[in-house]
Amino acid sequence: MRTGVKTIVWFNEVTKKDIPLVGGKGANLGEMTNAGIPVPPGFIVTADAYYQFLKEAGLTGKIRHLLAPLDTNDSKQLQDISAKVKDLIVKAKMPPDLAEEIRKHYVKMGKGLVAVRSSATAEDLPDASFAGQQATFLNVDGEKEVVIAVQKCWASLFEARAIFYRVENKFEHFKVGIAVPVQRMVQSETSGVMFTIDPTTSDASKIIIEAVLGLGEMIVSGDVTPDHYVVDKKSLKITHKEVKKQEWQLVKNKAGENVKVNLTKKEQAKQKITDDDILFIAKIGKRLEKHYAHPQDVEWAKEDNSIFIVQTRPVTTVGKMAAAVIKHEIKETPILVGSSASPGIASGPVKLVAHPSQIDKVLKGDILVAEMTTPDFVPAMKRAVAIVTDRGGRTAHAAIVSRELGIPCVVGTEKAMSTLKDGQVITVDGSGGKVYDGKIEFTVEKKVQRTKKLVTKTKLLVNLAQPELVERIAALDVDGIGLLRAEFMAAQIGEHPSYMLSQKRGKEYIDKLAEGLTTFAKAFYPRQVVYRTNDFKTNEYRTLKGGEKYESLEENPMLGYRGASRYITDIETFKLELEAIKKVRKKYDNLWVMIPFVRTVSELAKTIEIMKAEGLKRSPKFKIWMMAEVPSNVILLEKFLALGIDGVSIGSNDLTQLTLGVDRDNEKLAALFDERDEAVMLSLEKIVRGCAKAGVTCSICGQAPSVYPELTKKLVEWGITSVSVSPDMIDQTREIIANVEARLKK
Repeated sequence: MRTGVKTIVWFNEVTKKDIPLVGGKGANLGEMTNAGIPVPPGFIVTADAYYQFLKEAGLTGKIRHLLAPLDTNDSKQLQDISAKVKDLIVKAKMPPDLAEEIRKHYVKMGKGLVAVRSSATAEDLPDASFAGQQATFLNVDGEKEVVIAVQKCWASLFEARAIFYRVENKFEHFKVGIAVPVQRMVQSETSGVMFTIDPTTSDASKIIIEAVLGLGEMIVSGDVTPDHYVVDKKSLKITHKEVKKQEWQLVKNKAGENVKVNLTKKEQAKQKITDDDILFIAKIGKRLEKHYAHPQDVEWAKEDNSIFIVQTRPVTTVGKMAAAVIKHEIKETPILVGSSASPGIASGPVKLVAHPSQIDKVLKGDILVAEMTTPDFVPAMKRAVAIVTDRGGRTAHAAIVSRELGIPCVVGTEKAMSTLKDGQVITVDGSGGKVYDGKIEFTVEKKVQRTKKLVTKTKLLVNLAQPELVERIAALDVDGIGLLRAEFMAAQIGEHPSYMLSQKRGKEYIDKLAEGLTTFAKAFYPRQVVYRTNDFKTNEYRTLKGGEKYESLEENPMLGYRGASRYITDIETFKLELEAIKKVRKKYDNLWVMIPFVRTVSELAKTIEIMKAEGLKRSPKFKIWMMAEVPSNVILLEKFLALGIDGVSIGSNDLTQLTLGVDRDNEKLAALFDERDEAVMLSLEKIVRGCAKAGVTCSICGQAPSVYPELTKKLVEWGITSVSVSPDMIDQTREIIANVEARLKK
């Protein structure tokens, strides 16, 4: 889509591949819109527009000069420099043609109240969230006001907390752009958040929903403690409800301002949404998790009996909580009780922080106690060993950041600030939601931290795509990567490889791809990393810069020009990928290759020949696998194996789709799409047993083992050599494999 500088796009013009253009927030809004999720309409002022503004206003050099002497650990200096940079941006003149374009899009959208939000190009990526660094402006009304709000969002890229975060995470300030989604305001009667995995325990069988009356700002800020509902993901039944007292709500008045309105006693006590609403939201959560192939953190709102999804992002704590304390015994009586927000137990001296200006008093090893936290508290939160707040639920800012940091957190205690004293030593039990006086001795039972690792004959591998998750997942009990997807790295490069070739920038593409691959190969070395070569479809390739020139419009891209068909047709582009692989393998020879979507035996033979000619020949240290996802792979399995491949990995998503003739993304046919269907199960069994007979490695990397443990049991019984699952299913799947192998041994 990016054929040049594009300053404004509608939601339906972008997808999750467009993060460099519209940021994480904007890309997700576009992705959901195109997937049929109920999203309020809007448009996005792109990161290109922001960079154009900086250039025309001559701001880059001035901002660099202001930032040069900065010490981010000096809170006062950080605040002062932030204020100067923001003032510089707000007072600069916006290009007149851009201001006019924003006004035109606002009018075309129907005017009225809108939300103007920030969407940084490094925001909402897996393991890079710390949500809320940049500004959001609600109830913006009028053409002039929308333009002003956009410029204020640009300025907020240099909020003190955002500057601190970039320095801490080694993001270069001017390589992080900012886009600005402008979206119709939902005047929510109720609002809330949903996690498609329990964010406290990483339990993937649960969906967690929290709700408040009124506008949604209160729930993340922690101003009120929300209702808490738990839904069983498989059966879609409500298993637990906590209805909390809410004394006031936030609503919009006639002037478009957010105001507090006190609730009656009857309103304070009622359940915030109906059971039907809870299940409707949970169903959308399942759709989103399946669509993104990763647990999601979702914001929703209800207006006039309609429920809208206003944002989704990856849950960034998957795997981090896997080794957390889940069982313990403390016999003392707690002095405070709240909600468990981040697991673990820690002791330390209390530091009461009434305002962000006081965060310097929190030293390493202290316990931060506040009424609630905001993004401005983050520097202090990073020094604390635990956090306690008076208000907020499991999805409040304090809870989210504590889980990111891996420290215990208890929220909603109501009276921590008035009960505790500065310097008082306390013990925070984040798993149980309790606070104790003094340093408490306790015994624990850990879920994953075994005295002896489970060793299984069947390897347990993991499906990965995002570099930001790799260090965390590599530290878990996993034997390697069974599916390393190329698409996320290609999307981050942001340009079509053929387009880069045409500009004689092939080496640049090779270097960028090799850099991404090295991240995974290095973290897992010497464990195997099986890289699936690029399986972009034409519609996905077209969204990359320059893509429209090289990709035709196809009626059904899923069955179009993809996989091995590309490699034997567009050989020069395929060679770029092969060069990147060779570059990485010079240092990390644990990187192997897997060929996706192979329709015919001759396609695979030609692909292997091209690889051989480019210096990637099978050897004891270099394996070539084939994806089995087309029915022809099952029918002619012996002929594919006869070519001399080292392994077969079953792509259960496409294999199920093509075996049953069911579009896996069609909501109306969702009930028919089931890997446990007899026809699919017979195909799986034929592949696994056929590979075993031929002495060839057989794995599975589709979504099925992550969703259906009973299918994993069958695969192990048939003799599969490895199972590759999503990160949240690592521990559960290892247990399943161990139990099946023990039973078979008996």
